[in-house]
Amino acid sequence: MKAIVYKSTGSWFIVKDTEGKFWNARLKGIMKTDSITSTNPLAVGDEVEIILENENENSVLVTEIAQRNNYVNRQSPRHKFQQHIIASNIDQSILLATLKTPKTSQGFIDRFAIVCEMYHLPLVIIFNKSDLHTEIEENQFLFYKEMYTSIGYTVLLTSLKNNSGIEELKSFLENKTSLFSGHSGVGKSSFINLLCPKLNLKTNDVSGWNGKGMHTTTFVEMYDLPTSGKIIDTPGMREFGIVGIEKQELSHYFPEMRKLLSGCQYNNCLHINEPDCAIKKAVQAAQIYEERYISYLNIYESIGEKKY
Repeated sequence: MKAIVYKSTGSWFIVKDTEGKFWNARLKGIMKTDSITSTNPLAVGDEVEIILENENENSVLVTEIAQRNNYVNRQSPRHKFQQHIIASNIDQSILLATLKTPKTSQGFIDRFAIVCEMYHLPLVIIFNKSDLHTEIEENQFLFYKEMYTSIGYTVLLTSLKNNSGIEELKSFLENKTSLFSGHSGVGKSSFINLLCPKLNLKTNDVSGWNGKGMHTTTFVEMYDLPTSGKIIDTPGMREFGIVGIEKQELSHYFPEMRKLLSGCQYNNCLHINEPDCAIKKAVQAAQIYEERYISYLNIYESIGEKKY
Protein backbone atom coordinates (compact mmCIF):
# COMPACT_ATOMS: atom_id res chain seq x y z
CA MET A 1 0.00 0.00 0.00
CA LYS A 2 1.36 3.45 -0.95
CA ALA A 3 1.38 6.44 1.41
CA ILE A 4 2.97 9.84 2.01
CA VAL A 5 4.72 10.87 5.23
CA TYR A 6 2.85 13.78 6.87
CA LYS A 7 4.64 14.03 10.22
CA SER A 8 7.96 12.96 11.67
CA THR A 9 8.75 12.75 15.37
CA GLY A 10 12.06 10.95 14.94
CA SER A 11 11.13 7.33 15.58
CA TRP A 12 7.40 7.40 14.82
CA PHE A 13 5.65 8.90 11.81
CA ILE A 14 2.17 9.72 10.56
CA VAL A 15 1.45 8.69 6.99
CA LYS A 16 -1.57 9.15 4.73
CA ASP A 17 -2.51 6.38 2.31
CA THR A 18 -4.08 6.72 -1.13
CA GLU A 19 -7.57 6.34 0.41
CA GLY A 20 -7.01 9.39 2.61
CA LYS A 21 -6.59 7.45 5.85
CA PHE A 22 -3.92 8.42 8.36
CA TRP A 23 -1.77 5.79 10.07
CA ASN A 24 0.82 5.70 12.81
CA ALA A 25 3.96 4.27 11.23
CA ARG A 26 7.46 3.18 12.04
CA LEU A 27 10.35 1.93 9.97
CA LYS A 28 10.71 -1.78 9.46
CA GLY A 29 13.69 -2.85 11.55
CA ILE A 30 15.83 -4.16 8.71
CA MET A 31 15.69 -0.76 6.95
CA LYS A 32 17.59 0.91 9.78
CA THR A 33 20.77 -0.96 8.82
CA ASP A 34 20.78 0.50 5.32
CA SER A 35 23.47 3.04 4.46
CA ILE A 36 21.79 6.38 5.15
CA THR A 37 23.73 9.64 4.86
CA SER A 38 21.28 11.76 6.86
CA THR A 39 20.40 11.71 10.54
CA ASN A 40 16.77 10.99 9.64
CA PRO A 41 16.16 8.12 7.21
CA LEU A 42 12.53 9.15 6.64
CA ALA A 43 11.33 12.70 6.02
CA VAL A 44 8.01 14.49 5.63
CA GLY A 45 6.97 14.38 1.99
CA ASP A 46 8.53 10.96 1.36
CA GLU A 47 6.48 8.52 -0.71
CA VAL A 48 6.55 5.09 0.95
CA GLU A 49 5.21 1.55 0.84
CA ILE A 50 3.46 0.38 4.00
CA ILE A 51 2.07 -2.86 5.41
CA LEU A 52 -0.19 -3.44 8.41
CA GLU A 53 1.78 -4.09 11.57
CA ASN A 54 -1.18 -5.54 13.44
CA GLU A 55 -4.66 -6.19 12.06
CA ASN A 56 -6.27 -4.85 15.23
CA GLU A 57 -4.26 -1.63 15.55
CA ASN A 58 -3.98 1.60 13.59
CA SER A 59 -0.27 1.15 12.92
CA VAL A 60 1.79 0.22 9.89
CA LEU A 61 5.36 -0.58 8.97
CA VAL A 62 7.24 1.38 6.30
CA THR A 63 8.88 -1.21 4.09
CA GLU A 64 10.20 0.92 1.23
CA ILE A 65 11.03 4.58 0.53
CA ALA A 66 10.61 5.83 -3.04
CA GLN A 67 13.38 7.85 -4.64
CA ARG A 68 13.03 11.54 -3.79
CA ASN A 69 12.48 14.13 -6.50
CA ASN A 70 14.27 16.65 -4.30
CA TYR A 71 14.70 17.65 -0.69
CA VAL A 72 15.87 20.49 1.53
CA ASN A 73 18.48 19.77 4.19
CA ARG A 74 20.46 21.57 6.85
CA GLN A 75 23.36 20.80 9.10
CA SER A 76 22.31 18.38 11.80
CA PRO A 77 22.05 20.19 15.16
CA ARG A 78 23.77 17.24 16.87
CA HIS A 79 26.17 15.97 14.20
CA LYS A 80 28.35 18.70 12.68
CA PHE A 81 29.24 16.93 9.44
CA GLN A 82 25.91 15.18 8.82
CA GLN A 83 22.79 16.43 7.10
CA HIS A 84 19.27 16.48 8.45
CA ILE A 85 16.59 16.35 5.76
CA ILE A 86 13.86 18.87 6.53
CA ALA A 87 11.37 17.68 3.90
CA SER A 88 11.24 16.07 0.45
CA ASN A 89 9.32 16.18 -2.83
CA ILE A 90 8.71 19.93 -2.63
CA ASP A 91 7.49 22.25 -5.39
CA GLN A 92 8.69 25.49 -3.80
CA SER A 93 10.18 26.89 -0.64
CA ILE A 94 8.61 29.75 1.31
CA LEU A 95 10.96 31.61 3.63
CA LEU A 96 9.09 33.73 6.16
CA ALA A 97 11.24 36.61 7.39
CA THR A 98 10.72 39.66 9.58
CA LEU A 99 12.71 42.87 9.87
CA LYS A 100 11.53 43.49 13.42
CA THR A 101 10.47 41.32 16.36
CA PRO A 102 12.44 39.18 15.59
CA LYS A 103 14.94 40.41 13.00
CA THR A 104 15.91 38.02 10.21
CA SER A 105 19.48 38.60 9.04
CA GLN A 106 20.53 38.69 5.41
CA GLY A 107 23.02 35.92 6.20
CA PHE A 108 20.19 33.60 7.21
CA ILE A 109 18.23 34.43 4.04
CA ASP A 110 21.27 33.89 1.83
CA ARG A 111 22.12 30.54 3.42
CA PHE A 112 18.58 29.33 2.92
CA ALA A 113 18.65 30.56 -0.70
CA ILE A 114 21.84 28.58 -1.33
CA VAL A 115 20.18 25.34 -0.24
CA CYS A 116 17.22 26.07 -2.53
CA GLU A 117 19.66 26.68 -5.40
CA MET A 118 21.42 23.40 -4.65
CA TYR A 119 18.18 21.50 -5.16
CA HIS A 120 16.66 23.70 -7.88
CA LEU A 121 13.77 24.82 -5.70
CA PRO A 122 11.95 28.10 -6.50
CA LEU A 123 12.23 30.45 -3.52
CA VAL A 124 9.61 32.92 -2.32
CA ILE A 125 10.77 35.33 0.40
CA ILE A 126 7.93 36.76 2.48
CA PHE A 127 8.60 39.69 4.78
CA ASN A 128 5.87 39.52 7.41
CA LYS A 129 4.70 41.96 10.11
CA SER A 130 4.74 45.00 7.84
CA ASP A 131 2.41 46.65 10.38
CA LEU A 132 5.43 46.99 12.70
CA HIS A 133 7.59 48.76 10.12
CA THR A 134 8.93 52.22 10.76
CA GLU A 135 10.66 54.17 8.01
CA ILE A 136 13.86 52.25 8.78
CA GLU A 137 12.27 48.82 8.19
CA GLU A 138 10.35 50.04 5.16
CA ASN A 139 13.57 51.25 3.52
CA GLN A 140 15.27 47.98 4.43
CA PHE A 141 12.44 46.02 2.84
CA LEU A 142 12.58 48.07 -0.36
CA PHE A 143 16.32 47.42 -0.56
CA TYR A 144 15.89 43.68 -0.02
CA LYS A 145 13.05 43.53 -2.53
CA GLU A 146 15.15 45.24 -5.19
CA MET A 147 18.19 43.06 -4.47
CA TYR A 148 16.48 39.67 -4.30
CA THR A 149 14.09 40.40 -7.17
CA SER A 150 17.06 41.30 -9.38
CA ILE A 151 18.55 37.88 -8.58
CA GLY A 152 15.35 36.12 -9.62
CA TYR A 153 13.55 35.44 -6.35
CA THR A 154 9.95 36.38 -5.58
CA VAL A 155 9.56 38.85 -2.69
CA LEU A 156 6.26 39.58 -0.92
CA LEU A 157 5.26 41.90 1.92
CA THR A 158 2.54 40.75 4.30
CA SER A 159 0.81 41.60 7.55
CA LEU A 160 -1.54 39.22 9.30
CA LYS A 161 -2.73 41.99 11.57
CA ASN A 162 -3.75 44.19 8.62
CA ASN A 163 -4.65 41.24 6.37
CA SER A 164 -2.41 42.62 3.63
CA GLY A 165 -0.64 40.50 1.02
CA ILE A 166 -2.53 37.38 2.09
CA GLU A 167 -4.45 36.80 -1.14
CA GLU A 168 -1.27 37.14 -3.18
CA LEU A 169 0.39 34.56 -0.95
CA LYS A 170 -2.54 32.16 -1.34
CA SER A 171 -2.19 32.32 -5.12
CA PHE A 172 1.42 31.14 -4.82
CA LEU A 173 0.32 28.10 -2.80
CA GLU A 174 -2.33 26.71 -5.16
CA ASN A 175 -1.70 23.18 -6.46
CA LYS A 176 1.80 23.06 -4.95
CA THR A 177 3.60 21.46 -2.02
CA SER A 178 5.26 24.38 -0.23
CA LEU A 179 7.85 24.27 2.52
CA PHE A 180 7.35 26.96 5.20
CA SER A 181 10.55 27.92 7.05
CA GLY A 182 11.92 30.77 9.13
CA HIS A 183 13.00 31.88 12.58
CA SER A 184 10.78 31.25 15.58
CA GLY A 185 8.34 34.11 16.01
CA VAL A 186 8.05 35.22 12.37
CA GLY A 187 4.43 34.04 12.18
CA LYS A 188 4.54 30.63 10.49
CA SER A 189 1.95 29.01 12.76
CA SER A 190 -0.29 32.08 12.58
CA PHE A 191 -0.11 31.96 8.78
CA ILE A 192 -1.02 28.29 8.72
CA ASN A 193 -3.95 28.91 11.10
CA LEU A 194 -5.19 31.52 8.64
CA LEU A 195 -4.83 29.14 5.70
CA CYS A 196 -6.21 26.14 7.59
CA PRO A 197 -8.55 27.52 10.32
CA LYS A 198 -9.53 24.09 11.62
CA LEU A 199 -5.98 23.33 12.75
CA ASN A 200 -5.80 25.96 15.50
CA LEU A 201 -2.04 25.58 15.88
CA LYS A 202 -0.44 26.91 19.05
CA THR A 203 1.23 30.31 18.71
CA ASN A 204 3.33 32.33 21.14
CA ASP A 205 4.40 35.95 21.24
CA VAL A 206 8.02 36.88 20.70
CA SER A 207 10.03 36.93 23.90
CA GLY A 208 10.27 40.50 25.13
CA TRP A 209 13.71 40.32 26.74
CA ASN A 210 15.66 39.10 23.72
CA GLY A 211 13.39 39.63 20.69
CA LYS A 212 13.57 35.94 19.83
CA GLY A 213 10.51 33.94 18.90
CA MET A 214 9.31 31.11 21.08
CA HIS A 215 9.22 27.65 19.49
CA THR A 216 5.65 26.57 18.82
CA THR A 217 6.23 23.91 16.17
CA THR A 218 8.06 20.90 17.58
CA PHE A 219 8.12 18.56 14.59
CA VAL A 220 7.96 18.91 10.83
CA GLU A 221 4.38 18.33 9.67
CA MET A 222 2.48 18.60 6.38
CA TYR A 223 -1.09 19.91 6.07
CA ASP A 224 -3.61 19.78 3.22
CA LEU A 225 -4.90 23.21 2.26
CA PRO A 226 -8.72 23.56 2.11
CA THR A 227 -8.63 24.40 -1.61
CA SER A 228 -5.61 22.79 -3.22
CA GLY A 229 -1.99 22.23 -2.37
CA LYS A 230 -0.05 21.28 0.75
CA ILE A 231 2.14 23.17 3.18
CA ILE A 232 4.94 21.75 5.30
CA ASP A 233 5.43 23.51 8.63
CA THR A 234 8.90 23.36 10.18
CA PRO A 235 10.22 24.16 13.67
CA GLY A 236 11.65 27.67 13.92
CA MET A 237 15.37 27.80 13.17
CA ARG A 238 17.70 30.21 14.95
CA GLU A 239 20.54 29.44 12.53
CA PHE A 240 21.04 27.54 9.31
CA GLY A 241 24.18 25.48 8.76
CA ILE A 242 24.96 24.37 5.21
CA VAL A 243 26.25 20.86 4.49
CA GLY A 244 27.18 19.00 1.32
CA ILE A 245 28.94 21.92 -0.36
CA GLU A 246 32.60 22.67 -1.06
CA LYS A 247 34.12 26.14 -0.91
CA GLN A 248 35.09 25.86 -4.57
CA GLU A 249 31.47 25.49 -5.69
CA LEU A 250 29.83 28.09 -3.42
CA SER A 251 29.68 30.81 -6.10
CA HIS A 252 27.67 28.47 -8.34
CA TYR A 253 24.77 28.85 -5.92
CA PHE A 254 24.73 32.64 -6.16
CA PRO A 255 22.71 33.15 -9.39
CA GLU A 256 24.15 36.59 -10.10
CA MET A 257 27.69 35.16 -9.83
CA ARG A 258 26.99 31.94 -11.67
CA LYS A 259 26.28 33.67 -14.97
CA LEU A 260 29.63 35.52 -14.83
CA LEU A 261 31.96 32.69 -13.79
CA SER A 262 33.21 32.02 -17.31
CA GLY A 263 34.69 35.54 -17.35
CA CYS A 264 37.22 34.80 -14.61
CA GLN A 265 40.83 34.28 -15.69
CA TYR A 266 41.15 31.08 -13.67
CA ASN A 267 38.71 28.18 -13.80
CA ASN A 268 39.20 27.56 -10.08
CA CYS A 269 38.83 31.23 -9.13
CA LEU A 270 37.52 31.72 -5.60
CA HIS A 271 36.77 35.42 -6.20
CA ILE A 272 38.81 36.60 -3.23
CA ASN A 273 42.46 37.41 -4.08
CA GLU A 274 42.75 36.15 -7.68
CA PRO A 275 43.60 38.63 -10.49
CA ASP A 276 41.22 39.38 -13.35
CA CYS A 277 38.18 38.06 -11.45
CA ALA A 278 34.86 38.72 -13.19
CA ILE A 279 32.97 38.61 -9.90
CA LYS A 280 35.08 41.26 -8.17
CA LYS A 281 34.85 43.44 -11.27
CA ALA A 282 31.07 43.09 -11.25
CA VAL A 283 30.95 44.11 -7.57
CA GLN A 284 33.07 47.18 -8.31
CA ALA A 285 30.80 48.06 -11.22
CA ALA A 286 27.69 47.63 -9.01
CA GLN A 287 26.46 44.77 -11.20
CA ILE A 288 26.54 42.53 -8.12
CA TYR A 289 25.35 43.92 -4.81
CA GLU A 290 28.24 44.44 -2.42
CA GLU A 291 26.05 43.07 0.40
CA ARG A 292 25.69 39.77 -1.45
CA TYR A 293 29.43 39.58 -2.09
CA ILE A 294 30.12 40.16 1.62
CA SER A 295 27.60 37.44 2.40
CA TYR A 296 29.47 35.15 -0.02
CA LEU A 297 32.75 35.82 1.79
CA ASN A 298 31.20 35.15 5.21
CA ILE A 299 29.61 31.88 4.09
CA TYR A 300 32.82 30.87 2.31
CA GLU A 301 34.75 31.26 5.56
CA SER A 302 32.16 29.28 7.53
CA ILE A 303 32.09 26.21 5.28
CA GLY A 304 33.68 23.34 7.15
CA GLU A 305 33.93 25.39 10.32
CA LYS A 306 32.03 24.77 13.54
CA LYS A 307 30.40 28.16 13.94
CA TYR A 308 27.37 29.10 11.90
